[in-house]
Amino acid sequence: MGAALVFWAIALPAQVQLISRPVPPADAVDRGQKLFVANCGFCHGATARGGESGPDLVRSVIVLDDDNAEHIGPVIQQGRTDKGMPAFDLPQAQVGDIAAFLRSRTQTAIDRRAYALQELNTGDAKAGAVYFNGAGKCNTCHSPTGDLAGVAARYESQALLERFLYPGRGPRRKPVQATVKLASGQTVAGDVEYLDDFTISIRDAENNYRSWPRESVQATLSDPYAAHQELLRKYTDADMHNLLAYLAGLK
Repeated sequence: MGAALVFWAIALPAQVQLISRPVPPADAVDRGQKLFVANCGFCHGATARGGESGPDLVRSVIVLDDDNAEHIGPVIQQGRTDKGMPAFDLPQAQVGDIAAFLRSRTQTAIDRRAYALQELNTGDAKAGAVYFNGAGKCNTCHSPTGDLAGVAARYESQALLERFLYPGRGPRRKPVQATVKLASGQTVAGDVEYLDDFTISIRDAENNYRSWPRESVQATLSDPYAAHQELLRKYTDADMHNLLAYLAGLK
């Protein structure tokens, strides 16, 4: 995945009165939701309510003033590099769909003051079980009677959705593993400490920090979250909600 979109929001004063407006077309909202989850959700959360590094967009002045991406569009396409958000060269149609999704989120808050978290759980649990054991291949790493036993009792719907979409978030993230083969034929394994196009550095089993130029070694990487990252590119909206419904039944 590329760099995540990062918007910056300003909290509205309590006295500001919000005026309800028609929501954008449902198909644009659906497309925008998929784009938002894949590109922006890591920072802003799957529902745009904010994440670990990105603010709540539902109460963003920029989003609230936006009708047809006239305000959001320049932010996405020009970025705010001083605040950590790069520019994104997205087609105007995709920018418009993201704006449509964000407007739908603000509209929900305006019309109902708050949205119920249980509304996220609108999927088919049986279809979710089929996906878990079939196309999603989730059962190759996870078990409803093993590591996922009681998972629904530990997480509410929103948190549960974000956990399976972005399991590598937070301080408990498992490190990427590397096996490095040196020119001598010796192999060294450990947790990746640093990696770019030119250098790889690991912490080996004896807690020694070791580093090599990439061109001088052969490195095999193992990312524990690679399967989740791949699924993030494939999920349909129905897949996500069905899987959430299935996991929400594991109490």
